[in-house]
Amino acid sequence: MPPSADLPGFLDSVAPILDRWGYLAIGGVIGVESFGVPAPGQTIMVAASIYAGAGRMNIWFVAVISFVAAVVGDNIGYWIGLRGGRKAVHRWGKYIFVTPERLERAEKFFARRGNRIIVVARFIDGLRQLNGVIAGITKMPWRTFLLYNAIGAALWVGWWCTVAHLLGVHIVKIMAHAHKYTWVAFVVIALAVGGYAFWHVRYIRRRRARLAATVEESKA
Repeated sequence: MPPSADLPGFLDSVAPILDRWGYLAIGGVIGVESFGVPAPGQTIMVAASIYAGAGRMNIWFVAVISFVAAVVGDNIGYWIGLRGGRKAVHRWGKYIFVTPERLERAEKFFARRGNRIIVVARFIDGLRQLNGVIAGITKMPWRTFLLYNAIGAALWVGWWCTVAHLLGVHIVKIMAHAHKYTWVAFVVIALAVGGYAFWHVRYIRRRRARLAATVEESKA
């Protein structure tokens, strides 16, 4: 493994654990972050991808481990929310810095944008850690959660691993500039998700209307 100095800026904070534990660190940190613990999952994935770009790790191993850890961690969070409910999260959440206020904000955001927010939740700090817990608390069907969560995890891992692997240490400067446009990107994503949801609901209504018309014709 390279020395910590190979990772600039905020990435330097995860270098020691990545240097010592390698792939295990990626899976462990992303896994615990995904069920509510405020761990630097995205940071360690970016750092590992930079290492891979320098030939110190395998980018495919980094991507697969990150994806599996994200999906497994989110499903653990889903189980916690489903079995324990809001009361358990309020009681024990303080030990992993999940305060009632933080959970309430995340729930409101989740409720306003529907189930498909799970796809983009991976890219939003706060929701990335709590989307599984909230999905469990709201009793979202597990298969629905699993599908959208897997899609979101695949997009998240694919984006950051690819960008970090290709750009290397230059990604820190680029991210500093890109941070200025975070909300612009979020609005674009939210509009895209909202547009899809609108189209999907409209399609279902039209299909039901056609089926109802067909039934009426058959009765006549």
